[in-house]
Amino acid sequence: MKQRNRPFFSIIIPTYQRARLLERCLRAITRLDYPTDRFEVVVVDDGSRVCPEKIVAPFAACLDMTLLRGVHNGPAAARNVGAARAKGEFLVFTDDDCAPLPDWLQSFSKRFTDTPGCLIGGRTINGLPGNPYSSASQLLCDYLYAYYNADHNNAQFLTSNNLALERKRFTMLGGFDTDFCRAGGEDREFSSRWLRHGYRILYAPEAAVLHTHSLTFNTFFRQHLTYGRGAFLFHRKQNDPCECLTRLEHLSFYSGLLGYPYLLPLKRKRPLFASLFMVSQVAVAAGYFLERINRGPERGKFGLEQRPERDVDKHG
Repeated sequence: MKQRNRPFFSIIIPTYQRARLLERCLRAITRLDYPTDRFEVVVVDDGSRVCPEKIVAPFAACLDMTLLRGVHNGPAAARNVGAARAKGEFLVFTDDDCAPLPDWLQSFSKRFTDTPGCLIGGRTINGLPGNPYSSASQLLCDYLYAYYNADHNNAQFLTSNNLALERKRFTMLGGFDTDFCRAGGEDREFSSRWLRHGYRILYAPEAAVLHTHSLTFNTFFRQHLTYGRGAFLFHRKQNDPCECLTRLEHLSFYSGLLGYPYLLPLKRKRPLFASLFMVSQVAVAAGYFLERINRGPERGKFGLEQRPERDVDKHG
């Protein structure tokens, strides 16, 4: 493909209090096997105590860089801010703790050439294999992709740390729902909204990023607690509010989830991962019911019961 015919991408990266990881992400982007005049990078700082300007500035010498600053409204809002300032025909979203592999944009470019008009998500690879909590968290995501995206050409769900789409369709759909003020659920809601409009989702595992989110037991539990809170809001938006309290996935989802670690080749770690999978589901359930309890009688956007609340770390 001639260089002038290659899609122009806007890479959007929300960041919050993770300057070292952001630097690693930007360094990986400098190694992309894609013409630098056919993509830009838009970093959106979500109200960090220290602006990452000193981290971003050196990369302006080799990349088309933009740094935007906002208040601490969470990654969904930050992504929308970046998209509003983007100049590319296509938007590509990743996170500050992800490092794209060199053929990342090349892979998306080929997919959009072959199948235009789709929402396309790539593969996320655990970059911390020695951390059992980070490994378990990624394996859980792998299971979700295996369950919802078994047919790669008709996928159902993508995570927001590795997805791409046409900017015009993102704008037409209104971007990410900013009611999701934490890192959890906004990508699932966007995927659902995309499908409801009759558009197609593709899973492209060749478009890969390394995910280096270091976790401890406490942060692993808190991460999945947050996912549970996001799941409640997602189900509240999809269903009758009265049904939301008891909304569960099909039994096959949970049986497959708990059995998934025993399909792994690392036999010694199977019991550990199985235990962490169970912990994750306890945390998700706790977050789900905590969010249900915390929401008061006020009716807000979409007619949902809402109560304003403060959040310490919306990026999970």
